[in-house]
Amino acid sequence: MNAPRDHLPETGAETYLFASANGSHITWLTDALGELGTVVVLPPDAKSIDERIALLSPSAVFLDFSGDQAQAAAALNQRLKRDWSALAVLATGISVEPASMLAALRAGVDDFVDMAAPPSDAIHTLHKLLDRRSSMQVGTRGCTLALLGARAGIGVTTLATSLSLLLNDQLTQPQAPASGQPQARNARHGVALLDLGLPARDGLLYLDTQSGFSFVDGVRNLRRLDQTLLHTALAHHSSGLAVLPLPASLAQVREISHADSVALIKRLGDFFDFQIADLGGFSTIDFVAQTAKEAQRCWVVCDQSIGAIVSTANMLKELRTRGLETDQMSLVVNKFDSHVGLAAKDIAERLELPLRHVLPARSTQLLAASSRGEMLVRTARSDPYSQAIAGLARGLHQEYTSGSSQQPAKDPRWTALMSKVTGFRKSPTQG
Repeated sequence: MNAPRDHLPETGAETYLFASANGSHITWLTDALGELGTVVVLPPDAKSIDERIALLSPSAVFLDFSGDQAQAAAALNQRLKRDWSALAVLATGISVEPASMLAALRAGVDDFVDMAAPPSDAIHTLHKLLDRRSSMQVGTRGCTLALLGARAGIGVTTLATSLSLLLNDQLTQPQAPASGQPQARNARHGVALLDLGLPARDGLLYLDTQSGFSFVDGVRNLRRLDQTLLHTALAHHSSGLAVLPLPASLAQVREISHADSVALIKRLGDFFDFQIADLGGFSTIDFVAQTAKEAQRCWVVCDQSIGAIVSTANMLKELRTRGLETDQMSLVVNKFDSHVGLAAKDIAERLELPLRHVLPARSTQLLAASSRGEMLVRTARSDPYSQAIAGLARGLHQEYTSGSSQQPAKDPRWTALMSKVTGFRKSPTQG
């Protein structure tokens, strides 16, 4: 994953897209946001906007509703809400031209920037909107859980496949809306298992599923990724669980960059409620670090063996040297046997991680199920391992789906502007 990337704005700087053909408006917004990051300008029809969003991961998109650009801006806003629902979209215009404000109101943008106001107002409006959307992020983008394992054989893939199955089962159960609340539309659905651990494609094997579309294919098709492609190209288990594995030839992995790989994982969050990324035994520590940074949750899996503990400690040291805050991670002790004499809390203290969960050693039962082409969590739900995984699935489900259907409230200033426009339209002096 070390292929060169397209030229991008300066690393670390925020990026904003602005669809406009008005030179003075472009200058105004570029100057207003100059201290925050880079404004990338697109033509009003913005045929290349999907490509730009995939490559640049902008913090927000601005659409110019002034003059004769309103129709194109409204159409573009519709596309963004359909295909990039997690992105903040702001309209720009001039408040003394009510037509542009009314067009923005009717289009349903998230907020409005008045270019007749001081530039500082644009920064204030942007920050308020991003803060509101950040507080509701669980409702706008799916959750990514990264499962890290320092070496093969720790049981990360068994955990990843088992957890994905049970979590998908819970998510596909019909949920009754809260009293008095309508059922919200949700473009996301179900769980995707990113089968990226080593040995390669073991997740597919455990699930008895075939796939001709790999993670590398996903990166190559990032710019055209949509619900239709995901439905037709991704492998699906009989339960409905989607699976995206490594390619059969691992040499292909070297043809894609870390950044594009992480961009794919972020993009998939627009389509799935949860992504479980199996990174057990993955040898490229830079990719592991970048994926862990983007994940909402990161669990480090380790067993009681000395080799696993030492390898895990070394992995955590490597991640810390790459700027990853390991205090945001938690530990899952797998294959736990109380007769070994090494307590799970002692492993957690050695690795300086909070203990999330302990999974019992059930090697014989897991091996017997896999030899029959079955998953233990599906055929023996009362087994201690199945019960433990079910508890993890319930915890994740409750954490990330409770109350996630609400939409962020509008800024009062945008509401006031809307009222002003509505009042203007209703004024009898205006006919």
